[in-house]
Amino acid sequence: MPVITPSDAHVEIITANDTPCGPATGIRFSDSGGLTQFGAFVEVLPPGSRSSLCHWHREEDEMIYMLTGSVTVYEGGTASTLTPGQAACFKAGVPVGHFLKNEGTSDATYLVIGTRAPRDEVTYPDHDRKYVRDDAAGTTTFTTLDGTPGVESAYLLPGA
Repeated sequence: MPVITPSDAHVEIITANDTPCGPATGIRFSDSGGLTQFGAFVEVLPPGSRSSLCHWHREEDEMIYMLTGSVTVYEGGTASTLTPGQAACFKAGVPVGHFLKNEGTSDATYLVIGTRAPRDEVTYPDHDRKYVRDDAAGTTTFTTLDGTPGVESAYLLPGA
């Protein structure tokens, strides 16, 4: 059946203890539908929470479409407000980090759509980390920005 309701979808609940970005809820529609070429989910970001650490993708495009509330989009040295009906696009391979933050007083809800490349490299410029996922090899690794191996996720760093 191609119809997936929020009650049928895989829901990921992120608590404040899971990440330094604060709590969030993701409703994983594309995962629940078995899609493999792109990801699409709705994220609910409470006041004060961030979508992620500052990052950019080498191989995967990302797009955010605002549904309710508002967020501040941080990209490089700029900050812009995103409100319902507006979108933000982040092209793969552009080495400028981005993240969203809910600086309002109510929940913000937005649709996230992104490609699913068989291999991707995610750079966290503010945290000296690079994450490489290679689906064909079945590997995921973290290194520092200069390639030093054996480090952990940027999300596990103090002050991340």
